[in-house]
Parts: sequence; C-alpha cells; structure tokens
Amino acid sequence: MPKIIFFPTLLAATSALIFSMNVIAVTSDNALSTKVLPTSLESVSSLESLSKQSNCIADSVITAAELSDTRDNGPFSVASKPVPRQLANGFGGGTIHYPTNAGGCGLLGGIAVVPGYVSYESSIKWWGPRLASWGFVVITIDTNTIYDDPDSRATQLSSALDHIINDSTVGAQIDSNRLGAIGWSMGGGGALQLATERSAVRAIIPQTPYHDKSYGNMDTPALFISCQNDRIASNNEYGNVFYNNASGPKMKIEVKNGSHFCPSYRFNEILLSKPGIAWMHRYINDDRRFDKFLCSKEDYGNSPRISGYDYKDCV
Repeated sequence: MPKIIFFPTLLAATSALIFSMNVIAVTSDNALSTKVLPTSLESVSSLESLSKQSNCIADSVITAAELSDTRDNGPFSVASKPVPRQLANGFGGGTIHYPTNAGGCGLLGGIAVVPGYVSYESSIKWWGPRLASWGFVVITIDTNTIYDDPDSRATQLSSALDHIINDSTVGAQIDSNRLGAIGWSMGGGGALQLATERSAVRAIIPQTPYHDKSYGNMDTPALFISCQNDRIASNNEYGNVFYNNASGPKMKIEVKNGSHFCPSYRFNEILLSKPGIAWMHRYINDDRRFDKFLCSKEDYGNSPRISGYDYKDCV
C-alpha cells in the first residue's frame, strides 16, 4: 500500500518559508529587499510548489529504515515509461520513472542518471525507481556509444533532462528549475561537468567519478560516492581530488572494500539509498527534514561498511 499522506498547501506560511530559506528579506516598511531570488524560486508558484512538496510526505515516513529500503518502496507508487533510442534526442534512450500519486505535491524535481565507460543503463537503473518512489521524476539512460567521454556524458545528461521536461506524460509534473544528476565513473565526471554548465542543476551525486580534463569551478551541492579499493578511477587520483576541489556544500562516503563497481547494479542500494535520497531532497527541494541524515547530523563513519566519511559546508 502506498504510504503517501497529503496535506493542504500552507499559503499563509509562504512568507515564513521565504524567511527561513534566506532567499529574500523584508524591510521595516514591509517592502521586499532587492536581493535576487535564485532561479528555482523566481515565482510564487514555484514557492507554492516547494511548500506542497515538503508537506505531502508525512514526517513519520522520513526514517532511516524507510530511506534505506530498496526498489520502489518509498511513499509513492511508481510507473515507468521506456524511451526508445530512436526517439531520444541527444542521448541513447532509457527509461523514465515517475510517481503516479503525487498530484497534490506540486511540481517535482527532475533527475537524470548516466552510466560509465563501456557500461549500460542497467548498471545505474536502480536509482530510477528508488528516487521516483520518493517523489522525483527520474530518467536513467544509455549513452550514444559506450565509449563517450565525460564531456559528452554531461551533454547527454542535459539532453535527458530536457527530454523529461518536455515529455507528454511527465513534463507537466516537473519544475525545470529544480534538477539533479547522478553519474557513475565517466558518468560521474559528466555530472561534475554538467553542474558547471546548467544552473538549474541543484544537486549531483558523482559516483567513483572520472574526468581527465579541467571542468572549472564546481560549487553545486555534491554527494561523492567512492569505493575503497577502486583500481580503475583511484580515489587519490580522481575522486578525492574532485571532492577537495568542490567549493559548494559537499559530502563524501567511501564504501569499505568496494571495487570501482561498488555503486552500480544495486550492489549497495541499501547503503547508498538513505544518503542519496536525503541529499536530493535537501538540495533540490530544500526540504530540511532530511538534514538529520546528512553531514554533521549523522556519522556514516561509524558504519562497518563505510571506510571513509567527510563533509564540508553542508547541513
């Protein structure tokens, strides 16, 4: 049975919501200050959407056990829609995963997920139903060729996000200014690259990321997933360097004894679901109820399955 609970939109609390998010200020004569709103909060309708989004999942559902579940066992029921390669513009086809009973939640965040070098959608597809069951529209994709470099994968992630925004089934559900990206290996490098190019991407999860060129300053909130025994994209040469260079809110989890494949094929879905879902809700939806699972609020380093944990400038 779906565990979704709907609440009425709290329009009267909009000003309090704005104040708590520190996006605008009110002067003594009640005139709005001139501080510029971020792109994702440029309209009242977007604010209302965020209010609905943060109130349509009951507090009682946001628990460690629920977040650590598998497959599509979140608060929402999930459906999928194939995207044949011949209908995909700019990427190699894939699958859209979306909640079917989130009509009272306002607009939803959209997330694209890309695999790594010589790999296919199947390697990262587990993220689709897992995130969709927590109220996101997600597209998991194949690349144009399995050999595409990180820059190409960044472009394909962006094309995949455009696809779901314009899709006849799910497009009307998505806030085009609240987006995210996940990538594994060269796909992780693609997620890092995309974050420097598309301001609507509010959160990323680079998994064992690889990138062989400079992609500039990356200040988008990023949850880095690394694997202790990665022999393909070693942490010291790639992941740790990217993490140290990231200038925005960031968190890093290293899977103990994990190979380069540790985030793929559902090998560590239970371990990674909780921080992954919490990170996307916190930074795509600004839902601070998920703070308790992130950064200083929870010490993932105490887990026997995690060999390294770090964070900076986040909750």
